[in-house]
Amino acid sequence: MNLPKDWSPQSWRSFPAMQLPTYPDAQALSTALIELRSLPPLVTSWEILSLKQQLAEAQEGKRFLLQGGDCAESFDACSSEVISNRLKVLLQMSLVLVHGMRKPVVRVGRFAGQYAKPRSTDTETIGEMTLPSYRGDMVNAPEFSEAARAPDPRRMIKAHARSAMTMNFVRALIDGGFADLHHPEYWNLSWVGHSPLADEYSRMVNAIGDAVRFMETLSGSEVHNLNRVEFYTSHEALLLPYEESLTRQVPRHWGWFNLSTHYPWIGMRTAAVDGAHAEYFRGIRNPIALKVGPSVTPDQLLRTIELLNPEDEPGRLTFIHRMGASGIAEKLPPLLDAMRRDGRRVLWVCDPMHGNTESTSNGFKTRRFRNIRSELEQAFELHAAAGTRLGGVHLELTGEDVTECLGGARELTESDLERAYKSTVDPRLNYEQALEIAMLIVRKQAQIATPA
Repeated sequence: MNLPKDWSPQSWRSFPAMQLPTYPDAQALSTALIELRSLPPLVTSWEILSLKQQLAEAQEGKRFLLQGGDCAESFDACSSEVISNRLKVLLQMSLVLVHGMRKPVVRVGRFAGQYAKPRSTDTETIGEMTLPSYRGDMVNAPEFSEAARAPDPRRMIKAHARSAMTMNFVRALIDGGFADLHHPEYWNLSWVGHSPLADEYSRMVNAIGDAVRFMETLSGSEVHNLNRVEFYTSHEALLLPYEESLTRQVPRHWGWFNLSTHYPWIGMRTAAVDGAHAEYFRGIRNPIALKVGPSVTPDQLLRTIELLNPEDEPGRLTFIHRMGASGIAEKLPPLLDAMRRDGRRVLWVCDPMHGNTESTSNGFKTRRFRNIRSELEQAFELHAAAGTRLGGVHLELTGEDVTECLGGARELTESDLERAYKSTVDPRLNYEQALEIAMLIVRKQAQIATPA
């Protein structure tokens, strides 16, 4: 393996860059980037390489990727309760998947850096006032005022600090036994006592506890590797000046690592093979992912592979397809057939959220659980039919008791959205809907593995 030709952490600046804000004060931007380059990294190279190995195993069907978290983190939500609840629901989901699929789960959170978001338009108009669009707390603020919407480079420093706080707390929780499989009942959120899914989840927890106690009785000692889990971070690497500033070389390893996160991805709006984001991504050693929408052609995907993973490195490249429930049956199979014929190693992951966004009659941006479920079920079936493997799922979710997606175990309706709609960008699954998705994955995987 060698550094790609004519690449540096700054080489993206010579390519067309989409979705980047225009900062009004060039000197303030330069000062902020100099400060960022001097700050400590948020993750380590050995964590990144460990994740890459696990993703290589997921490509071979030996693991399953669970990737989930907020659509866009906010500075105000950097609190112990929000972080621990989000971690709890991801642990609960992974417990369901491990128990049902009988394979290890790669746990990746969409957090500790998911502070920037792409937007469909550069500006927003309310009444007679037109202002820059809200692009996430790393760029500007959601309030509709000239001061709030002005891109502020100091927000990158704040984003780094809050990402560090989040990572520090997650690591402390995990190292302190928060994820101890001897006590999965500690992961419970308040809903467990009254949810329609409570009984099924409680039976699962009890079965795992019994199995752990049985193994320890046979061995005569505690199974110590069950007292913690590995957990990784991911975010859309949208704001390239920020990502460049945290791209570092490390001792005893060749090349460059993006040390702002373990697992960055390119969004659908910035995925052009001749664009700045693809140029940046081709040179970093992290495992990387690419969102794949319904407009992508097999030829485009093959060109992307050649650019981002020319040496066919195991664990390097993930394709996260997001087609929508109504379009996946038509759009996905040609891509799967092309990749299978090409014989390249890639991890296929389904994002059943982004292709199913709609607006309700009362003005809320939402997603219907039945469409999310349908796209995920179809994804399993289409991969099985194509001779490929669905190796993971990518979800927008929260550990909070929100009402942002319609349907699910409690059959949330449009009138429920007003009760607890908290997202500033995209609607998220609440803890109950997220757990229901995990149970759905287990059932669908079993059905695919043993067809009637």
